[in-house]
Amino acid sequence: MTKTTTLETIGCDIGDKTSEICVLKTNGSKAEASIRTTPKGMMEFFSGRKPAHVVIEVGAHSRWVSQVIEKCGHRVTIADPRRLKLITQSNNKTDRRDAELLAKLGRADESLLSPVTHRNDQMQAELAVAKARDLLVAVRTKVVNHIRGVTKCYGSRLPKCSGESFARQTASQIPAVLKPAADPLYAVLEKLEEEIRHFDKQIEEIAERYPETRVVSQPKGVGTLTALVFMLAAHAHAGRTHAVRSIVI
Repeated sequence: MTKTTTLETIGCDIGDKTSEICVLKTNGSKAEASIRTTPKGMMEFFSGRKPAHVVIEVGAHSRWVSQVIEKCGHRVTIADPRRLKLITQSNNKTDRRDAELLAKLGRADESLLSPVTHRNDQMQAELAVAKARDLLVAVRTKVVNHIRGVTKCYGSRLPKCSGESFARQTASQIPAVLKPAADPLYAVLEKLEEEIRHFDKQIEEIAERYPETRVVSQPKGVGTLTALVFMLAAHAHAGRTHAVRSIVI
């Protein structure tokens, strides 16, 4: 006897340009499709359908994709791919097969998907500020290390100093022969410092919205940035149940 359910289950393997769809229908049959990974492509497929249970994986597009699908009236489960060994370790891995496995797991036992939830849009935007600052600091470090390495090739050694003070303390010590290569890099460092300070100001303003940040930052060595990222993670986990695990993404 064919097993029937009251709700279609749809597995959606999200690709960067194209996503694979597997629909497990209520009568036990299956349908497959390929759609564009764009808001328009998602809307065209999911709007107008009867409410369904849609299963996707966490990824670069999962936040906006889940929002679009939910606006179309469907329930979305976001699976943690680190827990889905049936997919990640499969010897017969294809995007279409992944979509089918997501649908089957969603229909069989939702807990197998280790469901996660995204931060809300505001928290995600706030975290993006911290990540952007971190990126600029990493770029600054790379530029500083490059200048130090090139200078050593000419028998010079620049003094030890912090990344923030590097340009100020070392620009005058660069060998004249390296000036054409080094001067543009020092200009970049100055701009990086300006933008990093701008991010620092934003982070202080964001931290004001989370009073707990001040408590977390009290121990020696824990700054506002570290405390803020910790608190955003803590807020993301707040309210979770035994069936839903929040994720920092």
